[in-house]
Amino acid sequence: MLVYVLPIVLVVVSNIVYQICSKSVPSAMNPLASLTITYIIGAIVSAVLYFILNKDGNLINEYKHLNWAPFVLGIVIVGLEVGFIYAYKAGWTISTASIVQSSFLAVALIFVGFILYGEPITWNKIIGIIICLIGLIFINKY
Repeated sequence: MLVYVLPIVLVVVSNIVYQICSKSVPSAMNPLASLTITYIIGAIVSAVLYFILNKDGNLINEYKHLNWAPFVLGIVIVGLEVGFIYAYKAGWTISTASIVQSSFLAVALIFVGFILYGEPITWNKIIGIIICLIGLIFINKY
């Protein structure tokens, strides 16, 4: 059970801190300059954790298994980071920006799951889409 729940707890806690940090990037600082520091720290932390969690780890051997995904992931992560930073600079509140994007993302991923992975679109998912869209209406009412 812990192996199932712990990753989601890590994602939620990390996402809370992520949103706080994204909103706290100095307004006078270019978001892309900020991200250079973010990714340097991220690379260092990733390497340290790799070696802590893999006592006999060999990064060069790991890199032999590369495919397109890590490269594209690097590009889209920049889009995610810069998108949130610019959203906050544009006036989005921390309480709504993440909810709005998560709702749209949840709906989009239902179709991605269907198209790319053959996951079924059930009535529960259709009702969930409707609830997400209704929620967006309520969350964005001023």
